[in-house]
Amino acid sequence: MKTILSRRAVVAGGVASGFVGLGGVHAQQAWPNRGITLVVPFTPGGSTDILARIIGQKFTEAWGQSIVVENRPGAGGSSGTTQIARAAPDGYTIGMGHIGTLSVNPSLYKNLQYDSVNGFAHISMLAKVHNIAVVHPSVPAKNITELVEYLKKNPGKVNYGSGGNGSAAHIATAAFMVATGTEMTHVPYRGTSPAVADLLSGQIQLMMTGGPAVLPHVRAGTLRALGTASTTRLPSANDIPSISEFIPGFEASQWYGLIAPAGTPDDIIAKINTEVRKAMADKAVMEALDRDGAEAWTMTPAEFRSFIEKEIKRWGDIVTKAKIALE
Repeated sequence: MKTILSRRAVVAGGVASGFVGLGGVHAQQAWPNRGITLVVPFTPGGSTDILARIIGQKFTEAWGQSIVVENRPGAGGSSGTTQIARAAPDGYTIGMGHIGTLSVNPSLYKNLQYDSVNGFAHISMLAKVHNIAVVHPSVPAKNITELVEYLKKNPGKVNYGSGGNGSAAHIATAAFMVATGTEMTHVPYRGTSPAVADLLSGQIQLMMTGGPAVLPHVRAGTLRALGTASTTRLPSANDIPSISEFIPGFEASQWYGLIAPAGTPDDIIAKINTEVRKAMADKAVMEALDRDGAEAWTMTPAEFRSFIEKEIKRWGDIVTKAKIALE
């Protein structure tokens, strides 16, 4: 699915005069001089998609070029991420990186078609999104303690949804079950939005997923929030306790960043990184993220690469403990 965020006339002279790249060819071409594809490896409507559209709009405003958000779901985000890795390294295809695709999938898929560390140019982290444990109103639990008690009395009877096998929501909920000694039945979907739709209808009873996808429903009273999977409460939803208040040390937040194919020129990566920092420091962007349970979080390309290496180890350990195996 492709959605064109906006279009503006290209002010070629302004772009050219404002960009002196480290590589002469790219300086002469005045990147970007045409539209850019931003690949989202998940369905529309989820946290990754929402953040992509926020940053895409800021890029359009900065560069005067259309940003085409292209949703490519499948295989826990691996399909779209593989597409990013295989794209031409010219700066005109970039993509949304995610805790699941870059740090969890290396432990889940034996034949992963990309290398999270060496297969990409790492642009910057974008944001941390707090997972929120939400339940359908039919679930009697009003807090995490009551949920754990309910789950232990009904092992395997509660169905929890996620955006797919190996998705961040899948792994976060598995980590919760490991920490509490509980058992639920996983129902994977092709993206977060259809899972949330079934949660609202009561087809499944629980999700632990990013705030942007569920907070509007919590505020509308159609879902009940039991806790954030972070070590602190959200400023925008301070009435929702942190799960760590019930389970000391529990933390399973999601994060999102921007990546490009390996070999994308350093001058282009630097230019995108600079614009990311400006965008994520924008007051309106920060307020929008806060309303949806997210926090702006930027890094240098080198810092982002190092962070991913550490996350691969961390989530690999959790996958092993939870005994999660995918075909």
